[in-house]
Amino acid sequence: MKKRIFLSLLGVIAVVAILGGIKALQIGRMIEAGESFVPPPETVTTAEVRTESWESLLTAVGSLEAVQGVTVSAELPGKVVKLGFESGEMAARGDILLEQDTSSERARLPGAEAAVALAKNNFRRAGELLREKFISQAEYDRAESEYRVAVAAADEIRATIAKKTIRAPFAGRLGIRLVNLGEILQEGDDIVSLQALNPIFANFLLPQQQLGRIGIGLPVRVTTDALPGETIEGRITAINPQVDAATRNIRVQATADNPGERLRPGMFANVAVVLPQQSEVLTIPATAVLYAPYSDSVFVVEEKKDEETGETALVLRQQLVRLGEKQGDFVAVLSGLKEGEYVVSTGAFKLRNGQSVVVDNTLEPEFKHQPTPENE
Repeated sequence: MKKRIFLSLLGVIAVVAILGGIKALQIGRMIEAGESFVPPPETVTTAEVRTESWESLLTAVGSLEAVQGVTVSAELPGKVVKLGFESGEMAARGDILLEQDTSSERARLPGAEAAVALAKNNFRRAGELLREKFISQAEYDRAESEYRVAVAAADEIRATIAKKTIRAPFAGRLGIRLVNLGEILQEGDDIVSLQALNPIFANFLLPQQQLGRIGIGLPVRVTTDALPGETIEGRITAINPQVDAATRNIRVQATADNPGERLRPGMFANVAVVLPQQSEVLTIPATAVLYAPYSDSVFVVEEKKDEETGETALVLRQQLVRLGEKQGDFVAVLSGLKEGEYVVSTGAFKLRNGQSVVVDNTLEPEFKHQPTPENE
């Protein structure tokens, strides 16, 4: 019995040893295969690092404002008896927009004018009597004062009538009518918005360190999502004499033509100030950059020679870069690259340093300085 048990144990040990040896051999071969495995090259698109002459631009976000714009309001209380405009139409300077009831003032005006005529005659007679020395100087002064008081009373009535006739203070586009015929207006009640829309102001802010680079007359380009793909040309016409102490920004105003009145006050706009000097910059597509908090980087494509076979292959080298301003699909590189080098232009996020690649630029998208993407 003992002999049988001993032989059984030996058999089990032999089987385990054989299985362990086989598994160890398999693992060893897998390790060798893994060490000798070379992944296939990744297909990439590349772009050359080029030197270009770029316009120097100062970009900012601004808002549009009418050259002249007011909300016409009532100066005096009164009933609306006549409307002289329709919503949205053009108004010339001096056009009557609204008339209030002036019947009581017009009724008092003839009496005031009669009082003026009487006071004028009395003043004239007092002058004649004073020359003949039939009255004193005090009586003459009293007649003159009564005449002036009568004239002032009549002028006050005429001024009230004029104030109840609301006229356009300047030429412009009228807004939506806010009053109705027969409505009783109080002092300060809004009647209609009036805006002069051509030309139009673009107001924006720039940091104080840019103050020395701008000046009156510099060209600006205004774009807005209300006019996709269009650029409105203008010029700087005013620079605020003081810097905002809270933000250290300076307020700048540009004036741009607005044919067709397509731009309206209150619109959001992107403003670019075109500086007179141009700069030479190294450029690459913006899609080539791997953006990271610690530093931005790109993958440079280089040739590397295999020491064993002597064959050359394309490999990647991750390079840290310092970026400048953007222009369309391109970005300026301030440091880290040299002219003539090639960088991976798309799909850089899936690559790694030292990886083998194959270049196929047939898949590369078209990069533009002024792209006009379609809104899908």
